[in-house]
Amino acid sequence: MPDQYEKTIEELNKNYEALVLECAMKKNMKQKLEKELNDKIEELNKIESLIDILEQVRILLQRASEYAREQIRQQIEMLVTHCLQFVFGPYLEFKIEINEIRGKADAEFYVISIFDNMKVKTKPQDARGGGIVDVIALALRVAFIQSNNSYGDGPLILDEPAKHVSSEYIANVAQFLKQISEVFHRQIIMITHNQYLSEIADLAYRVELREGSSVVTIYNP
Repeated sequence: MPDQYEKTIEELNKNYEALVLECAMKKNMKQKLEKELNDKIEELNKIESLIDILEQVRILLQRASEYAREQIRQQIEMLVTHCLQFVFGPYLEFKIEINEIRGKADAEFYVISIFDNMKVKTKPQDARGGGIVDVIALALRVAFIQSNNSYGDGPLILDEPAKHVSSEYIANVAQFLKQISEVFHRQIIMITHNQYLSEIADLAYRVELREGSSVVTIYNP
């Protein structure tokens, strides 16, 4: 019997030692998993903090973009309106309406005509014919160049500007171009068949086709 007890005690001791070892291993594993969990929680908190910062930056950039877009819109409206009123009279205004379509900004151009204190909004092509479209296109080109820093001090190059503007208003277009050149200190290089436009130039050349060849001479109106 004593031998049997000793064997039983020995087996219990072995089982106890095995359990102690297993407990130590699992305790070590638990501590390792807890550390990994804490590290992941800390990493998650950092990511959430970064996401929050990025969201704030996105909102800030969006607001800055909207503000810049609004400033540019107002500047373009003012310049084009000035151009229209300079050429056609004080009863015209230029408006830009910006709407979000599928997450992108979409701009629509309108001409506001004032009749007896009533405002009529139309598309440029529907307002007084082609002359309005030509003047708006000219003014928009000037506005784009002046608001685009990458263009620098380069010349404004025009090919038959205001060719649909009637003779009643073409002299005003000529004076507007001269004013643009003086105000913005920008050279204008222009190709035209119109006498009024050619007469405002500081230097003009006439190009004529003679016997199949182009002959260039200085033009003195």
